[in-house]
Amino acid sequence: MLKVSPEINLLSPLSSAESTTDHSYTIWMKSLLFNGCGCTIFDSNGEIVYRIDNYSMKCRSQVHLMNLHGKVLLTLRRKKFQIFEQWEGFRWSVSGDRMRDKPWFQVRRDCRILTRSMTNCHVTFGYDHKVKKNFYRIIGFPEKSAFKILRGENQLVAEVKRKQSSSGVILGEDVLSLKVEGSPHIDHLLIMALVIVYGLINDKL
Repeated sequence: MLKVSPEINLLSPLSSAESTTDHSYTIWMKSLLFNGCGCTIFDSNGEIVYRIDNYSMKCRSQVHLMNLHGKVLLTLRRKKFQIFEQWEGFRWSVSGDRMRDKPWFQVRRDCRILTRSMTNCHVTFGYDHKVKKNFYRIIGFPEKSAFKILRGENQLVAEVKRKQSSSGVILGEDVLSLKVEGSPHIDHLLIMALVIVYGLINDKL
């Protein structure tokens, strides 16, 4: 089972961005566990804020998003259909003792046959989201590490690309840079969940 452990509290500004300043993260597509699968995510100060550790190797049907103390914040579940793949995100109760019955959001990848040259995912919201009219899209290319998360038709919310050092050197394909637009309406917990789902869909985790 995959487990994701952020080094932050759910009630911190990173969970629901209150600032208009853009937030930057570095994603290292490696687990801190020896011979483990996953990724490690750092904030702009170089501190670990999220970590994915695959303890059971290649178990990708369910992912748990937890806080520092092991409290589950979000569970991602995979649904496999014949022509498309879908993931559902479930919030947990405030006390962290049970998962809510109905999904917060669903991520569905378009049919591979129709979109072989690119990865196009649609995000729709269920019963827990306050603004149901807003929908998200994830657009990327299978052979590249870069992808974008858009809200509505073309509003850029977050972007992932290859990490570039301060001297201009582009790092390896397993070191990525995530920039989340500064807005009080962007939920960083949601954005991180979408980044994780995209990595799982494209076998990056």
